[in-house]
Amino acid sequence: MTATIERATAKNIAPAAQTWHIGETTRERATRYVFAGIRIALGWTFLWAFLDKVFGLGHATEAKNAWINGGSPTKGFLTFGAAGPFKDFYNGIAGAAWADVLFMTGLAAIGVALLLGIGMRVAAVAGAVLYVMMWTVVLPPENNPFMDDHLLNAALLVGLALINAGATLGLGATWAKLPVVQRFPWLR
Repeated sequence: MTATIERATAKNIAPAAQTWHIGETTRERATRYVFAGIRIALGWTFLWAFLDKVFGLGHATEAKNAWINGGSPTKGFLTFGAAGPFKDFYNGIAGAAWADVLFMTGLAAIGVALLLGIGMRVAAVAGAVLYVMMWTVVLPPENNPFMDDHLLNAALLVGLALINAGATLGLGATWAKLPVVQRFPWLR
């Protein structure tokens, strides 16, 4: 009877990340990490906006206007900041409970998804829609006849989903293996 012993070699203990991208150049690896960093940064901006509006951390929302203190995350900006052709629409939904809940749920869910690198397709679509809506609140933009950072970030979110940016420095690869995600690929 013979015993088999598996020896630890570089071939069988290499990290999974190295085997994902066989033949990858330094430039390609750097590109993956740059876009992962952009994904994380955008995720943080969504999550920070959520936290600031919930707790009134004093950056854009004072504590007295925090959601947990009875303030509305949509009332101030949509009432006083709205301008242009959609002003009446945004004034009409300012402070509505359903708008507050939908807005805050979107901020939190998009932020967490981007930070973790999961559900990138859903997060990209939801985030792009939210960015475009925020762009329409103040038309025309302050510094350009039509272009501003909201439109650029919306396009960037779509691009991040298309290049699978959640797989680098995120849980996107693990997420993609879940049975529900394999059954419904739009959840990737």
